[in-house]
Amino acid sequence: MTMTRSMKLLTALLMASTPFAAQAKAPAAMKKEAMAEVDEQAKLVQEMVDSVFSFQEPGFQEFQTAEYLTGILEKNGFTITKGVAGIPTAWTATWSNGDGPVVALGSDVDGLLGLSQMPGVPELKPIVPGAPGHGEGHNSGMPLIVAAAIAAKEVMIKHGIKGKLMLWPGVAEELLATKAYYVRAGLFKDVDVSIFTHVASSFGTSYGDSGNNGMVSVEYTFKGITSHAAGAPWSGRSALDAVELMNIAWNMRREHLPLTQRSHYVITNGGGQPNIVPGEASVWYYFREQNFESIRHLYNTGSDIAEAAAKATGTFVSRRVLGYAAPNFGNKPLAEAAQANIEMVGMPKWSPEDQAFTKAVQEALKFKVAPLKTTVEPLSSPETRGTSMGGGSDDIGDIMWTVPTITIRFPSNIPSMIGHNVTSAIAMATPIAHKGAVAGAKAVALTVLDVMTTPKLVSDAKTYFTTVQTKDQKYDPVLTPEDQPAIHLNKELMERIRPELKKYYYDPSKYSSYLEQLGITYPQLTPQ
Repeated sequence: MTMTRSMKLLTALLMASTPFAAQAKAPAAMKKEAMAEVDEQAKLVQEMVDSVFSFQEPGFQEFQTAEYLTGILEKNGFTITKGVAGIPTAWTATWSNGDGPVVALGSDVDGLLGLSQMPGVPELKPIVPGAPGHGEGHNSGMPLIVAAAIAAKEVMIKHGIKGKLMLWPGVAEELLATKAYYVRAGLFKDVDVSIFTHVASSFGTSYGDSGNNGMVSVEYTFKGITSHAAGAPWSGRSALDAVELMNIAWNMRREHLPLTQRSHYVITNGGGQPNIVPGEASVWYYFREQNFESIRHLYNTGSDIAEAAAKATGTFVSRRVLGYAAPNFGNKPLAEAAQANIEMVGMPKWSPEDQAFTKAVQEALKFKVAPLKTTVEPLSSPETRGTSMGGGSDDIGDIMWTVPTITIRFPSNIPSMIGHNVTSAIAMATPIAHKGAVAGAKAVALTVLDVMTTPKLVSDAKTYFTTVQTKDQKYDPVLTPEDQPAIHLNKELMERIRPELKKYYYDPSKYSSYLEQLGITYPQLTPQ
């Protein structure tokens, strides 16, 4: 046997023995049917994207969004369960075609405070000044998931494919405040694999350690003694002094923390008026790090400093966990399957109007000019991403450490925008957002069919989860049994502002798009 034949035989044996070798997926003809099903729902996708954008609901207050999306799913044969995990705006929607793989499909739905923005205009212009808005683009994700689920369901019925779909919304993701509670409540205990989506200006997926940070969100409340701030300050013990001392001490400690940590805070209660020694004051911290042990250590360090500040000021401190997010880790076999489907779908066909609007927005805001992308991103891996020095968080990580999970990023926004900023809302109820969501829905639907028709894909995903992802690190959230979802957040704001927001809800029975309802001609290329 020649050396060449020996090497070929060895290569073949290695490929056959690897647990993640390529395998057959759903037939191409079946996938074409699924893509056609999504195309038939393009109008519904546009209506859903625009409607959720118009609701402008922040975390834990997504009541209109929940009612709207569950209503559509219920009409399409899904069974709805509301108020899951003790969260009023959380729900699941399930449909089964018999015993088979269980696939969870989800995306986030909440907006951000103060980011109300008129869509389709190259300028900063709120719909309702001071109101929340979709400055992250979360209005597009669940519409995508709904369309993908309906398409996959129709193909599964037609071909007698067994399996179950379970849809869920990412409530209060911007607060990183619910998915750990979903996991704790057992929402994913019977799920085989999970597919998540997030808006982007690109189209792709990834696997392995993403390099982002996990996080714990915690509010420290100090209790002191009130007194006349001028007449008898010695009789008081200032809770605000304790908050300020904690913040000073934490900022001193930053110099001696790893470079990968991220931490930030806001004072949520600084007292009442200056002539009263504050008897109560609170500060809200985000502690971010790259692995479970480091997150817990950072949290414990912050709590130690809070206790020290209380002792130094003669006050008492309590703490409440408001949210948690595990580091993200994508599943390789699922990502490889999804990547093939993303490449099959390809980027949306952008019109000259789409590209002109993109350029107009970038130029008006003095951002880098970059056209809408026309090619999908290559599969992202730890090797291609390189070393991470920390960054943002996403509580999809809690689900990733519970069942094999991937995130598909879909192209519903335009390049160069700032995250968590009104600029990221400008395109989110335009044809760009609609086309990107349709493309993403196709990729999700095709990946669902791969899972449902390929037992080896499911087993490979689980093998990777147990032998690679969780080999040396296990899910270890800081939540205690006493910690409960912070459903009070944003309640007072929305009770006050919702009547004004309702005036701007999209009415698809009267208008072909939200832009039409707002009197905006697309593409608007100059500020008005």
